[in-house]
Amino acid sequence: MSKKSHKNKTHIDVTDAANVEEISASGKLKNKTYEKELRKLHEELVKLQEWVRHEGLKVCIVFEGRDGAGKGGTIKAITERVSPRVFRVIALPAPTERERSQMYGQRFIPHFPAAGEVVIWDRSWYNRAGVERVMGFCSEEQAKRFLEMVPGFEKQMVDSGIILMKYWLEVSMEEQTRRLEGRIDDGRKIWKLSPMDLKSYSRWYDYSRARDEMFAATDTAWAPWYVARSDDKKRARLNIIRHLLGRIPYEVLPREKVELPKRQKSDDYREPDYPFKMVPEAY
Repeated sequence: MSKKSHKNKTHIDVTDAANVEEISASGKLKNKTYEKELRKLHEELVKLQEWVRHEGLKVCIVFEGRDGAGKGGTIKAITERVSPRVFRVIALPAPTERERSQMYGQRFIPHFPAAGEVVIWDRSWYNRAGVERVMGFCSEEQAKRFLEMVPGFEKQMVDSGIILMKYWLEVSMEEQTRRLEGRIDDGRKIWKLSPMDLKSYSRWYDYSRARDEMFAATDTAWAPWYVARSDDKKRARLNIIRHLLGRIPYEVLPREKVELPKRQKSDDYREPDYPFKMVPEAY
């Protein structure tokens, strides 16, 4: 079915502009308000998902930012109500010895989206412009060569039909400190505070210089950077989801009303008298 069949619903305005303005002008977002707005956006993400599958779109979304900027929480907010078969999250570990010997960027390419997929990168090939450069895992020459190469690399992605979106989450120095300190005594978050994170924390201005040079070299017409202020995590999540829904044209596909069918008759089936090993009900 072609796009012409559904012209009535393209590029849906997911949230009333006046309402968004009102929310942004208020104080800290209440959970109730956040959940209400997020539910609306989740419904739109499901519509986008169905359109991506129907049209065979290939979508690639890159998230970058300093430690503690809120990338993981934003990605979780995007993906928690959609299918992991369509929305795939890629968070690659440090490269192996073999991968270090490959052309830079080679290990990322196998994870690029096929038709009907949205691939979300929790950090990406831009590691070379940020952590690798600042922490000395690559030479200055390698970093500069990467910045020269990326615009052409991303142009090839876009020319091949990939919809590429790049988000930088901008967190303030004070808020980053508050968040990282909050991980120290929290057993749920201590895994997020590695020795590398601590070293990175001390090099704020080195990261600022690397970020500035990255923007200057790779903020192109075909693959621009979008910056989201993330000191307020909830607002950042809502703003980013709303923005990406507005940047990817999609339409609402017609759906038949769903009704549950009648269950089959038991035909004398009886529950077995079997000694199941039950999970203890401690709660």
